[in-house]
Amino acid sequence: MARVFDLSDMQSSPTAWLFEGGSRGDAPVSFFVTHTPPGRGPGLHVHPYPEVFLVQEGTARFRAGDEELTAAAGQVVVVPAETAHGFKNAGEDTLRIVSIHPSPEVVQTWLEDG
Repeated sequence: MARVFDLSDMQSSPTAWLFEGGSRGDAPVSFFVTHTPPGRGPGLHVHPYPEVFLVQEGTARFRAGDEELTAAAGQVVVVPAETAHGFKNAGEDTLRIVSIHPSPEVVQTWLEDG
């Protein structure tokens, strides 16, 4: 049976909403929707699976392993499994990103704060 979920029921912080497919819909995927203010973003962390970022609005500066890259609205960033990564809003407006985790729950190890 198909189900509908309200994003408003998934707010996990003032700037993030989390859907975990294992607990909400028996789906093998999870995702964050984030609305990040300028200069802010998550610190370095790792996952045992790749993470896919869809930049919807704004510009993000990513750190992934030894690389630094910039992604803007309409671009997708793929970070390999077990790669330390994080991003910051590099613009002056709110950065809107959807980050997709191919896992029924988010498995994350923090390496530093945002």
